[in-house]
Amino acid sequence: MTTPNDTLRAVRIGLRMSQDDFAKALRTTGEAAGEPNDASKRLVQRWESGTSRTPRPVYARALEGVTGLPVESLGFALPMPMARVNEDGHGGHDLEPEEGATPAPVGQPQTGAQPGYSGVWLSRYEYVSSGRGGAVFEGRHYVVLVQHGNRLTARSIPGGSSNPDSPLTLDLTVDRNVATGTWTETTATEGYYAGARYHGAIQMLIEPTGRRMAGKWIGFGKEFDVNTGPWTLSFVDAGTGKAALERYARPPE
Repeated sequence: MTTPNDTLRAVRIGLRMSQDDFAKALRTTGEAAGEPNDASKRLVQRWESGTSRTPRPVYARALEGVTGLPVESLGFALPMPMARVNEDGHGGHDLEPEEGATPAPVGQPQTGAQPGYSGVWLSRYEYVSSGRGGAVFEGRHYVVLVQHGNRLTARSIPGGSSNPDSPLTLDLTVDRNVATGTWTETTATEGYYAGARYHGAIQMLIEPTGRRMAGKWIGFGKEFDVNTGPWTLSFVDAGTGKAALERYARPPE
């Protein structure tokens, strides 16, 4: 049995739109954002009846644009990682696919379900400095992210970090809405960590819009203890050319 999405229906009615008007608004919003979509009255009916429970990223972004609300607040059943026990009895993590969808092989994106991630993103992470009384600091970098299939590579833009001369790299693999990989940062020579090079692992959940990732990093500290902390990537600009990179060759606010 399917559960009707009464939340979305109430929002649409509150906007004084018919299902056809709502679909047209979604198409208009997508066109204006440079992300055309094929929203139709039938698709809106499927969402509201609960037949289709999870909007694709391009629709999620259009829904947010039309309603002014985060897609998480529109009554959809959004995919989240779930712990499962494998056939050999060992635990693991997997994702529950959208109803009726064919699960993609591990390490491969689902056809038509993965948005383009290339562009400029704002990277923000927090860390505790044991040598400075346990104070919490934040590292911020503008990074240019390049996508090759389900592989993402991010490199900090020179001049675009809160700590000058601290280049950062990220190498990630996307599996549905989870990004997993490694990070490396070389600290500023004149800074507190005197040019030390740090590296570790990172895993983040990708929000349904495909425009924000949030998770945690793990790595070793100055005293060679293992530390962890929050890390987010937020989409800023779709450009990857020289002009776009020059716009973000400055410390993030």
